Amino acid sequence: MTFEPEFKEALQQLPDKEKDKLILRLLKFDLKLANRLHFELVEKIPVQEKREQFKKEMIAKIKLASDRYILLDDLLWELRSRSGEITEYVFITKDKYGEALLNTLMLRYFLEINTKRIALGSTNKSYKLCIYCIARVFKVLLLLQKQHEDLHLNFRNDIQEIGQLIGNNPVLMHLAIHNGLDVNPT
Repeated sequence: MTFEPEFKEALQQLPDKEKDKLILRLLKFDLKLANRLHFELVEKIPVQEKREQFKKEMIAKIKLASDRYILLDDLLWELRSRSGEITEYVFITKDKYGEALLNTLMLRYFLEINTKRIALGSTNKSYKLCIYCIARVFKVLLLLQKQHEDLHLNFRNDIQEIGQLIGNNPVLMHLAIHNGLDVNPT
């Protein structure tokens, strides 16, 4: 939405006290923006520390869900929830390196724990989950392309591990081939 210059000028003419009240009222309706401003203005922890904290919480949630849930649909829901949390984390912190790292780790850790369950599930039940995993691999690869070339080495082992996990799972491998994903290391 674009604002007219007259509207912008009128807002700038408001007294500071009135602007503060309006900002606080507006932030109640946009919690993501409020969290972002809180991180930028109030929290004094560096982005790297926030990333490590988020990573530990994410891994714990994936482990708990993998132990708790039996159905592949529930695991898909869990994976989507973690992806949403990563998106929110990136919005709040503007951590593009963290976006690539967290998506890579989420996918690798999830596949390490659940690859046998995916392989043993019926093709119909595992199809959505496998397609989602393959789509996330493509997303991770796109995110890595946006990173500086020197940082690609930081991701090499995780990407190779994801490729091996997919290659060792016949259901995932079939869908990877069908969707044009080459999991062989180059």
